[in-house]
Amino acid sequence: VQLQASGGGLVQAGGSLRLSCAASGGTFRSYTVAWFRQAPGKEREFVAASAIQNMHAYYDDSVKGRFTISRDSARNTVNLQMNSLKPEDTAVYVCGAGRPIISAISSQALYGNWGQGTLVTVSS
Repeated sequence: VQLQASGGGLVQAGGSLRLSCAASGGTFRSYTVAWFRQAPGKEREFVAASAIQNMHAYYDDSVKGRFTISRDSARNTVNLQMNSLKPEDTAVYVCGAGRPIISAISSQALYGNWGQGTLVTVSS
């Protein structure tokens, strides 16, 4: 399955953005889908995931309560609604699809399919 991320842009602190990860050549029905981000000079880090095993959402503590990951089966997309954005959320956001076990859902090595990134810039 090929992934395409979109929805990034420039927003002021406190604002919102909605990222979308679209699948082609397959569906997300049998995949856990996650969002990761990489800020300048930093390593890629886990943001959120929608687990195929139980359809639960998992979040990094830094975004819990502000970000929401959801699946849209009709559009074959997985979306990331980002509210109350902070300058430290500035990064390139990428989506990945894979079949990690729940206990390793934040491990990027377990995601075999990646889309290109979309840049999110939050100004203070």
